[in-house]
Amino acid sequence: MQTILGANGSIGQELSLNLPKYTSQIRQVSRQPRKVNASDETVHADLLNYPQTEKAVAGSAIVYLLAGLKYDTKTWQEQWPKLMRNTIDACKKHNSKLVFFDNVYAYGLVRGSMNEETPFNPISKKGEVRARIATMLLDEIKQRNLDAMIVRSADFYGPHVVQSMIHSTVTERLKAGKKPQWIGDPKAIHSFTYTPDAGKTVAILGNTPTAFNQTWHALTSNEAITGEDFIRTACEAKGITFRGVSRLPKFGVRILGLFVPVLSEIVEMMYQFENDYIFNSSKAEKAMGMRATSYKDGIASIIV
Repeated sequence: MQTILGANGSIGQELSLNLPKYTSQIRQVSRQPRKVNASDETVHADLLNYPQTEKAVAGSAIVYLLAGLKYDTKTWQEQWPKLMRNTIDACKKHNSKLVFFDNVYAYGLVRGSMNEETPFNPISKKGEVRARIATMLLDEIKQRNLDAMIVRSADFYGPHVVQSMIHSTVTERLKAGKKPQWIGDPKAIHSFTYTPDAGKTVAILGNTPTAFNQTWHALTSNEAITGEDFIRTACEAKGITFRGVSRLPKFGVRILGLFVPVLSEIVEMMYQFENDYIFNSSKAEKAMGMRATSYKDGIASIIV
C-alpha cells in the first residue's frame, strides 16, 4: 500500500497517475478524498488529529506527505509542526517510509543556484516554519528512526493548477484578452517546476530504495527564464503578439492586500520575485536519467 496524505491537490493528482507503475494499492487521504485511479482506496482523515492520521497510515509501505494548509502565517506556525509530528509518529509506528514534498522557503534569499546542499537561512516567517518542520524530519533521519526523504520543487505550474500566481496573473488574463501581470521584477530569472515532472519525480524516487534518507530537487528545466520570457512564450503559444508586462511591485501588492487578504501573505515572500530565483535539479536528472519538460512545451500545455 502506498498512501498519499493531503490527496487530490495538483501534485497529488500527478503522483497518483504515476504510482500505478509501482503498485496496485493506492490510498487517497484527506478531509474529502477522491479517487484518481479506479482502484484507489479513499480515507477521510484530519491530519491534525493523530488517531486519524495513524489509522490512515496503517498498512502503508510508503507514505507521501503532500498536505497543504491555508496560506496564512499564523495557521502555518500553529498547525504545520503538529501535522508533521503526527505524520512522523504514525510512520514510525507502522514502519512506513516517508516522502515529504516541500518548497524552497527555508533557503531564504539565495545568491546563485539553489541545490540540495543549500543551507537553511529563512528570511520570512513562513520560511522559518518550513525550516522547522524540515529539520524535524531530518533529525529523525539522522537518528535512524525512520527512512524518509525530502523532495523540493520550485514554484510550480501545469495543467489544472489554479492556485498559483501564474494561473491568475498570466493564464487567466491571456484567456480573458487582458495584458498579463507579473509580481516583482519581470526581468529577474525565476525557475518553475512543471507539475507532471514533479509528480513523476516523487513517484520514481519514492519507489527507489537508495533514494531515501536524502534531499532531492524535483525535475525542473535548467533554462534561465525571466517573467518576461515566460509571458512572451505564453503569448506565442496563444498565437498573440507579446505587448509587454504589467508589473505589480511590492507596494502594489501590499495595498491590494488590504482588500484581498491572501495577497497580504505574499508580501514577505516578494524577495523571491524581486531577485533571481534559480533552482537546480541536476542531482535528480542524473539519478533518474531524465530531463525536465521544456518551458516551451510546459507553457503550451496550460495555454489552451
